[in-house]
Amino acid sequence: MSMNVLEESVQQTKDEGPVKGELLSRFQTSKKDFQFETIPVKGYEYVVKIINNKTGLKAIVAVHNTTLGPALGGTRIRAYSGFDEALEDVLRLSKGMTYKSAIVDVGLGGGKSVIIADPHKDKTPELLLSFAEALNILKGRYICAEDVGVTPEDTGIFMRKTKYVVGLPGKSGSGNPAPFTAWGTYRGIQSVVKYLYGTDNLEGKKVAIQGLGQVGLFLCHYLFWAGADLIVTDVHDEKVEKVKKLYGAEYVPPEEIYDVPCDVFAPCALGGTINAKTISRLKCKAVAGCANNQLEKDEDAEFLRKRHILYAPDFVINAGGLLNVTSEIDIDGYTPKVPRLKTHRIYDRLISIYEIAKKNQISTHQAAISLADYRIKYGIGRRVEPPHFHHTTDL
Repeated sequence: MSMNVLEESVQQTKDEGPVKGELLSRFQTSKKDFQFETIPVKGYEYVVKIINNKTGLKAIVAVHNTTLGPALGGTRIRAYSGFDEALEDVLRLSKGMTYKSAIVDVGLGGGKSVIIADPHKDKTPELLLSFAEALNILKGRYICAEDVGVTPEDTGIFMRKTKYVVGLPGKSGSGNPAPFTAWGTYRGIQSVVKYLYGTDNLEGKKVAIQGLGQVGLFLCHYLFWAGADLIVTDVHDEKVEKVKKLYGAEYVPPEEIYDVPCDVFAPCALGGTINAKTISRLKCKAVAGCANNQLEKDEDAEFLRKRHILYAPDFVINAGGLLNVTSEIDIDGYTPKVPRLKTHRIYDRLISIYEIAKKNQISTHQAAISLADYRIKYGIGRRVEPPHFHHTTDL
């Protein structure tokens, strides 16, 4: 571990957590089973690689920006092909959380974490508990939550060792954020339809959904009852059959989903599916889905604009889950009506972003980034009250 790199990393941190010397001491005196290595990344406050050979833990925590509050973001467990792929993923996701939090005004910064493991084979209570124990060393600079490969039950396991976790089961927790993420995505789809057709009525509109994870399944439910015609794809046959039976959805193989004529293409799987190759194949009027990091490169947003395809920026449309879990740390504690109302308003935020983009002749992605950067630069929405971890009473 490079101590000068760690000092620089800590010096950049903006929250009111432990002073530099205290954090350095915590890294130096952590349990013998843990190894911490800081990775210098320009533009990030700090990135930490965490190893625990006893439990098999190999993780990365990336904190991008804490100007508006402590960093919060999900923990992803995935069988990455290698460390470099995991690092690239956590950096992209962490940066996205900074913009997401700034746009939806939750008074938090951007962070993310990944655990390099197969969630179906390697996820054990020991693995989860050791990760939670490592979070205590960061002392609230990063708060974790559910993400791909992590369930509300898993966050309950995290809670045994750390208070720095949201998206919890139990009386103080918000439970599964998927319904809120899906509802925000549904409202986002309504927003693109409104902007394109002058009405947000989804009756008869064709929506092609790429990926039937938890959020994708909830989204299918909302869209079906709004009258939309669904075209779906997924690598898991049982999920496809379920959606075909419940909602009369049409199935196409994964490699053909980009070629489907539709009103809205909804990426709901892993990121990077919207790129130069796939954009040229799209036969839709809009892209609006729940996946994180949908664009392979920022420039892809301009490609969409030139093709006259309206894009709902991913870090805005999928913010419902964030709005839900962050309600847990409000001073009054969690109540579902508060994040429901905030998630409902994603529609209005997106309409405003489309208007900004049109007025300035820029992509909607750039409009959303510019808006988030402005809020961060001037501290708009900075957290005043520290996070309240009500769930500690459940322990």
